[in-house]
Amino acid sequence: MDAMMMDAMSKDMMMPGMDTMTMDMTVMQACMDACSACEQACTVCSTQMMSCGPACMNCADMCNTMMRAMMRMQGMTPAAMMAMLDACIAMCQTCMDECMEHAAHSEVCKMCAQACQACMDACMAVKHMMAA
Repeated sequence: MDAMMMDAMSKDMMMPGMDTMTMDMTVMQACMDACSACEQACTVCSTQMMSCGPACMNCADMCNTMMRAMMRMQGMTPAAMMAMLDACIAMCQTCMDECMEHAAHSEVCKMCAQACQACMDACMAVKHMMAA
């Protein structure tokens, strides 16, 4: 979903209880982009036959789910969105920790850990925006 699509989102597409004035669409788009990049990095990393593989696949699934939920927010409450963001952050942290054990020897694991960090940062930005 690109920035034009985000700009086209109307108030009717927002989560119940959230004012569109508090929803910065560039922050939302950045989070979706980070989730997509993390999903891709984790999927690639999971094929490296290292012990981080299961965490990488779980993280890829969580990032995909987070991104898809953000694209259809009309069925999401603020509390549910916060819980999903927390779950995505937790899964990215787990994956990053696992990949960092191999980062010195594997550029793929290093890349995956960086993508996880970027995704956590983007999810935190959305959480801060929602709390404002």
